[in-house]
Amino acid sequence: MRELTYVARHTVEWREGPDPKLRTDQEAIVTPVAATSCDVDSAILAGHGFVDPPFALGHECVARVVETGDAVTTVTPGDLVVVPWSINCGTCDHCGAGLTAHCTAVPHMAMYGAPIGGSWGGLFSDLVRVPWADAMLVPLPAGLDPVAMASASDNWSLSWRLVAPHLKNKPGARVLVVARGSIGLYVCDIARALGASDVLYVDPDPAHRALAESYGARTAETVEPVRHGFDLAVEATGRVDQLALAVKCLAPEGICESAGNHFRPGELPLLDMYLTGVTLRVARDNVRGHIPDALDLALSGTVDPARVVSHVIDWEQLPDALPEKHLKPVFVRTDG
Repeated sequence: MRELTYVARHTVEWREGPDPKLRTDQEAIVTPVAATSCDVDSAILAGHGFVDPPFALGHECVARVVETGDAVTTVTPGDLVVVPWSINCGTCDHCGAGLTAHCTAVPHMAMYGAPIGGSWGGLFSDLVRVPWADAMLVPLPAGLDPVAMASASDNWSLSWRLVAPHLKNKPGARVLVVARGSIGLYVCDIARALGASDVLYVDPDPAHRALAESYGARTAETVEPVRHGFDLAVEATGRVDQLALAVKCLAPEGICESAGNHFRPGELPLLDMYLTGVTLRVARDNVRGHIPDALDLALSGTVDPARVVSHVIDWEQLPDALPEKHLKPVFVRTDG
């Protein structure tokens, strides 16, 4: 089989590898049918990652089940499933507490799309082995388009988690979104659907701002700190100066969720945060537990994640098209 392999800055290529085989009766083999790039993949392709190439890329997809072990009960061959980005067993203490990104049955940070925590391959591969299939795989509900939901493995479900619990706890909260890619746009859509009283989206890209406006958000190319202006801030830029801006805009006891991958150091306004009582979370997400709720929201018809999909591209075009600058390209297998 082929794995799409990151080999150098702005360069990926198909490389041949052995077909994955079931190693236990709890596993599944899947073939991605609609896969997309995460916002962090753009940083990796630009050379800002912290793992040297080569390695198999990709950690967001909807896949079709090809084969299952005898102990797998939740999916069968032919089913369409969401494959979460992190490897998790579902039964260790961390998984039981919802900390699926910190599963103790595998090395720390085990994931698809980067060789940290072991080599698990990437979801831009022709075939993928899924350990603990019952714990990991989430059936795609009938009526949801695999192309629209290709990001449910990470960015779509992460975006749900960034805002939905907070809006449940504080209905009508004012939401600031400081972003550069798909996560911020998903957040705008979800925040509006779940009743945010105000959504301000900050991004220098005019096309991104236009899409955010179509979701009902106010937009700005840049913004100065708005004292006590927002109850919730979501930062998804990977830039510490933008994270600092976000926390400076929070109301007392406000919450900032940082979904940016901060590969570069910087300074935060810690005294301001202390005086305001800010809660800041900077984390890669325990996405598996949120996927069902995020899919249910998509199924409700009150959101439209398909509008964030910027391009639908044939699977065979991955080596040429992935390094190009697209907001949210989805690569589809015509034989899937």
